[in-house]
Amino acid sequence: MMLSGDHQESDLPWGHTDTLLDSLGAQCGSMPVGTQDGEAKARSREEKRRKRRATAKYRSAHATRERVRVVAFNLAFAELRKLLPTLPPDKKLSKIEILRLAICYISYLDHVLDV
Repeated sequence: MMLSGDHQESDLPWGHTDTLLDSLGAQCGSMPVGTQDGEAKARSREEKRRKRRATAKYRSAHATRERVRVVAFNLAFAELRKLLPTLPPDKKLSKIEILRLAICYISYLDHVLDV
């Protein structure tokens, strides 16, 4: 939804009982003044964002963050794997196998506690 130029999203009365149209002073069937300007601003913001994301610096920073995330994710799986009993103990398991085994092991431990 586009807003007129004199209203910002942070000014909207989301928690009030008035309707959004009443708070903006819009009449039934009319468009708020400045809708086309708002659409042009949104488009230019998207274009700026797209251009910024196309830079080598942004892509490099994003790739670095993603590598750090994947390393942390893999370390978490390795730690979980160490806690699960398998035969042989050093057996390589996929991530889905680790999750399924963890579910079964938790279920088993819950059953042991209930007995």
